[in-house]
Amino acid sequence: MIQKLFPLDKNYILRQAQSELEEDLIDRMVFELKRSYTLLYNPLRLMDQTYAQILDTFEFPRDRVRLIYRQLCGIYRFKHGDNQLEMLFDGRTHLDKFKEDWSAALVGYVQEMGIYEQYVKTMLRMTLLFDTESRAEWAENHCKGFINQYFELKVVKRHGELKLKIG
Repeated sequence: MIQKLFPLDKNYILRQAQSELEEDLIDRMVFELKRSYTLLYNPLRLMDQTYAQILDTFEFPRDRVRLIYRQLCGIYRFKHGDNQLEMLFDGRTHLDKFKEDWSAALVGYVQEMGIYEQYVKTMLRMTLLFDTESRAEWAENHCKGFINQYFELKVVKRHGELKLKIG
């Protein structure tokens, strides 16, 4: 279940779309992470031990990526979460349209952030290059901080609720 992050977070169809696409889009985030690593650190695609490990790793702790995914979901709903439904004349349902829009937006987000070393390194530490739980936790916190700074938002915890605020 995706957490309500701000008072007007009421676009339930968008939340459903994001929830249904979660596992597939987490895989896409990791694919884009591999792509970003290659473009930043190994554009010639020379095979060394680290690059081989990144390319060959498909099993990793998904919970940390899930937290980043849900943070990006909340940011998207905050920025694009108008719950006024538009008229669709192409036969698609609103759920289908939201799935398509959200998928494109998420891929755009991770590709844009993928040009920054801080994002790529922290995501790698908690996924493909996972070694210890403490390093992964450190990387997760730094990644969340980077994302909040990148989108000029911050998550504030008050009275047990998480809230998004414009920086």
